[in-house]
Order: sequence, then structure tokens, then C-alpha cells
Amino acid sequence: MSEPAPFDAVILAGGAARRMGGGDKPGLDVGGLSLVERVAAAVGDAERLVVVGPHRERPAARYVREDPPGAGPVPALRAGLHEVAHPSFALLAGDLPFLTPDDVGALRRAARGRSGAVLVDAQGRVQWLLGVWRTDAVRGALADYTGRSLRGLLGPLEPRQVAAEGTAARAAFDCDTPEELARARASGRDGPDGRG
Repeated sequence: MSEPAPFDAVILAGGAARRMGGGDKPGLDVGGLSLVERVAAAVGDAERLVVVGPHRERPAARYVREDPPGAGPVPALRAGLHEVAHPSFALLAGDLPFLTPDDVGALRRAARGRSGAVLVDAQGRVQWLLGVWRTDAVRGALADYTGRSLRGLLGPLEPRQVAAEGTAARAAFDCDTPEELARARASGRDGPDGRG
């Protein structure tokens, strides 16, 4: 089997965290690492890591901001994509404590020959901030896009949908509320249901 092609990664880590009560959600600690550090570790083999959000000491990355800061995921994607150099990139939320390199690898394999691949969670929801994309396809979609929805932007690209099954189901667990953060902290590295 041939070596996988190099890829970049864009992590969106600059939202307002309204359901979390505001503040720096990606900087919150789970098991000794911030949420954004955990996501960065899942794409540790990316050639270039781009974090859209405020500058941090860790993880080491190129930090950029959408204009204006807090404008939403589409402007954030636009800012991050400007830094992408390889033909494919992972697009990830900054609050996925249980995402692993294996999960990203599965998406990279699923995206081959397609515009991209996205994870579909156990409830059947497409996770637009948990995918791997062909860079030129997303750049083309962004060129004339005036909407605010990632689904509206990326859905028409018809990515392959990857069901989050078995141990991969934990990859889609995100920390949008204090209760979800508490579950992540209580369950450790294995996952919100306590399974590895």
C-alpha cells in the first residue's frame, strides 16, 4: 500500500462558547491537556497545523483569526484555508477530547477519490467540523459562497459520510456545555461512555 499523501489540518478554536458560559472553551483542561491540544494530537502527522483562534503557547501551530473575530465558522474556515498548502486537509472543531489519529486516518482513507469525508455521529448527524477535504474543492465552494452555514457550504460537495461505529463513536463527542465537559473529565481518555 502506498504512503498516504501529506495533508494539513485546520482547527477552529475561536468561537464564543455561549453554551459553555463564554470564555476560552478550547483552552479548557481534560486530563491534563487542553481540548485544542487533544485535537492537535489527533493530527500530529499533519504537515501544517493551523489553529483559527487566539494565540496560545500550545499547541505549536500557525495561528490566524477570522475577520472579525467570532464571525462564525465560514469566515474561520476561510482564514484557516488561506494557510493550507497541501491538496487535502482535515477540518476539525477545537473541542473533541476523544478524537484519535486512527479516526482521522479513517476519514483520510474515506476521502480518497472524493471531495471529502465527514463523520456521522451515532444519532445520524453529519459532523461538518470533523472531516477531511480536498483543498481545491473547498476553495472553489468558498469562492462565491455568501452564506453562514458550513452545511450550506460543504453539503453540496457530497462528501462520503462515515458512520461513527464501535470505538470511533467517541470521536464525535464534543464539549459544548459544562455537563459535557464534566463527562469528558470524569471518563478520562477512553471516552464519554467509559469504553476504550
